[in-house]
Amino acid sequence: MTILNRKTLAVILLWTALLSMPYWMGLVGGYTGLATRVLVLGLAAMSVNFLLGFTGVLSFGHAAYFGLGAYGAGMLLKYLAPSTPLAIVVGVLAGTIAAAVVGALIVKLRGIYFAMVTIAFGQMFYFIAFRWSSVTGGDDGLTGWSRKPIDLGFTRIDIAGSGETYYYMALLIFAVSALAMALILRSPFGRTLLAIRENERRARFLGIPVERHIWIAFVISCFFASLAGSLYALLNNFADPHTLHWTQSGDFVIMAVVGGMRSFWGPLVGAAIFVVLQDYVSSYTQNWMFLIGVFFVLIVLFFPRGVLGIIRRKLS
Repeated sequence: MTILNRKTLAVILLWTALLSMPYWMGLVGGYTGLATRVLVLGLAAMSVNFLLGFTGVLSFGHAAYFGLGAYGAGMLLKYLAPSTPLAIVVGVLAGTIAAAVVGALIVKLRGIYFAMVTIAFGQMFYFIAFRWSSVTGGDDGLTGWSRKPIDLGFTRIDIAGSGETYYYMALLIFAVSALAMALILRSPFGRTLLAIRENERRARFLGIPVERHIWIAFVISCFFASLAGSLYALLNNFADPHTLHWTQSGDFVIMAVVGGMRSFWGPLVGAAIFVVLQDYVSSYTQNWMFLIGVFFVLIVLFFPRGVLGIIRRKLS
């Protein structure tokens, strides 16, 4: 079997698993809400990997845009209009506009300096959400709202009362997002990002405007992170400051590394492992973070290419 046929078969199996997940999750001790969390956090991890794995820039502040997407969606539903599609749009706009402004300010930084400044800006948004309790709910979170059914005119999609229906809506958005990411990475712009990742000095010597490309990549990455945040808030009918905290960004990075940092589907696999382990282990012990930390260290030490790297090595 050729490498191309293996990749095609793997993608078919992946989408078959995703399409049927609500039906088999119960057989392995899961539930539909857990399946939706895998999708949503997988999209967030893929957004981080778009910047880290394919551009070579590490951000520990993506939770800020994930959280802004969550708060944007929740505040629209609570204060302005009972429209789920509009809530998603507002959440995405909130995160993307903030990312465009922050990215323009930090785009010239590199390495640990870039990562640390993204944490600083993320914590600034976290502090605002934590302290502005009259609007955001503060530490208690933003409550008193819920996702609404989608009225298409000729039919009504009840995502409010059915977790399974919401899963398939999230899956549709995930599929469109994954396709968009793949097309971007296969475009000349995406190839330029790979060139910057491999050798920024050489790319600059060739006349590539490196800062502009990194800024655009940062904004695109945060666009998908804020989209994931909007879906996450709608899943839980809740938004809280933790979604903005830098530790949430650390979880996204862990998901990307565990699954396979330079693999397109690796972050989704890493998110599935992380979310399922968290849900399963936390039901038995409060020290679940220690066990996941040990698992992460073992992956980094012995399998630096992640779970998909292990699978590829076995199949080659």
